[in-house]
Amino acid sequence: MADELNLLASAQKSFVDYLRSQKRSISTILAYGKDIDQLVEFLEAKKITQTSTVESQYLEEFKEGLSKKGYTLKSISRKLNSLKTFFKFLKSQGAIENDPASSITHPKYEIGAPRILSKMEYRALRDACRKDVRVAAIVELMLQTGIRIGEVARLELEDVKNDEIFIQAYQSQPARTIPVNKPAKEALDRYLEERQPTKTKIVFVTKTGRPFLTRNIRAAIDRYFKIAGIKKARVNDLRNTWLAHHLEAGTSPVFLAKIAGHKRLTTTERYLAFLTEKTGGNQKVRLEEL
Repeated sequence: MADELNLLASAQKSFVDYLRSQKRSISTILAYGKDIDQLVEFLEAKKITQTSTVESQYLEEFKEGLSKKGYTLKSISRKLNSLKTFFKFLKSQGAIENDPASSITHPKYEIGAPRILSKMEYRALRDACRKDVRVAAIVELMLQTGIRIGEVARLELEDVKNDEIFIQAYQSQPARTIPVNKPAKEALDRYLEERQPTKTKIVFVTKTGRPFLTRNIRAAIDRYFKIAGIKKARVNDLRNTWLAHHLEAGTSPVFLAKIAGHKRLTTTERYLAFLTEKTGGNQKVRLEEL
């Protein structure tokens, strides 16, 4: 195996195969693959094609080059994560003796506060999409359960129960069950009554009966954000709002992390740091007011 990883191009392919075997998400595999492609191209321009001849100084130059090309500190840090994972893989396979990426440091940057919709904002969004029963159901479901947009797109009819929804395991994400409250259940029921007859098991479909894809869901909600006059908001902010208001209402971070599908408790806990502040100049509201 070590001999097969001597060439950088071969090592990159084997690395991607390794990520697949570890059941990493498709987005992670694509991102890591592109990052290593970018590194390999940089090194080959310097006539470096062997994994054993890669030195820390070349990786520092690659890092500096990213900055000169205008990449944000956050993007550079993410790319360095890819590089570090790549060289750890090579060392574990015996392709290299020393890890040249171990001494490379991440640039420091501040993580911005999550965007949390105010009471006025999410009410305006509801009003804007009220007549569109499909989008209204999606908005209410995301706002009341914190379900991810990709999970919305993959939700199947058999996953919808009386007072809960079942999220099937997907890539590296484990299966989980999420309780559904009255507002979400009523919005979902209204949509299902008018749902286009189709053979597909997917809950949310287009007018022609085809699955309502993630990119189309995002575009639809973005359009209603604009109609509602809500600025600098993204679809994931519905999930942010759900998380923040649950924590504010006293929900256990451990329980919430399980329902949200967070792999690390720290992902959930980071929202706690922002709950002592007001959101967008408006007073915070309790969970039952969502």
